[in-house]
Amino acid sequence: MQYNIRGENIEVTPALREYVEKKVAKLQRYFNETPNTDAHVNLKVYNNDQSVEVTIPMTGLLLRAEESHTDMYAAIDLVIEKLERQIRKHKTKVNRRSKQNGGIHEMIANSADATTTLVIDDEEEDEFEIVREKRFDLKPMDTEEAILQMDLLGHNFFVYNHAETGTTNVVYKRRDGRYGLISPE
Repeated sequence: MQYNIRGENIEVTPALREYVEKKVAKLQRYFNETPNTDAHVNLKVYNNDQSVEVTIPMTGLLLRAEESHTDMYAAIDLVIEKLERQIRKHKTKVNRRSKQNGGIHEMIANSADATTTLVIDDEEEDEFEIVREKRFDLKPMDTEEAILQMDLLGHNFFVYNHAETGTTNVVYKRRDGRYGLISPE
C-alpha cells in the first residue's frame, strides 16, 4: 500500500507521517493480501479544529472516513476506528451474500475483476437496527422555504416536494455551514 499524506495549514512532520502509516497499515490485517492501492490521507487544521480524512480506493470498495478532534493524533485514531467498522460491515455483507450464493470460494471464483479479497471471519455481525420511524406529509414548497423549515426544526436535512417540479428533494446542512440540495434527475 502506498501512502499519499498531505497537510493543509499543517506541516507533516516525520513523526506524524510515521504515526499515520503505522495506523493505516493496521487495516491490512483485514485482507488476505496487501491491497495494491494508494491510501490518501489529508490532515487539516483550522482554528482549534484538527481533522483527518482518509480515502482508500479499491476494486469494488471505497473506504472513506473523516474525523475531527482537538488533538491530531486522537483524530487519526478515531478515523482508523471508523474505517475498521466500515471494513467489518462490508465483510459481514460479503459473508451473508456468500452463504446465500454457495460459499465464499465460489463467489470469489465467479468475480473475475476482484484483485483484493477480504478475510472473512464470523466474530462480529453488525446489524442495521431501525430505532425510530417517522411518517409525514411532503408539502410542496420551494428550496428556500425548505431550508427555513430545516433550520426551525434544528435538523441537518429536510425532505420536501419541490413546488415547481413536483419532485421529492432533500436539502441538507454541510459541515462547512453551507447548504446542499439532492434532487432526482
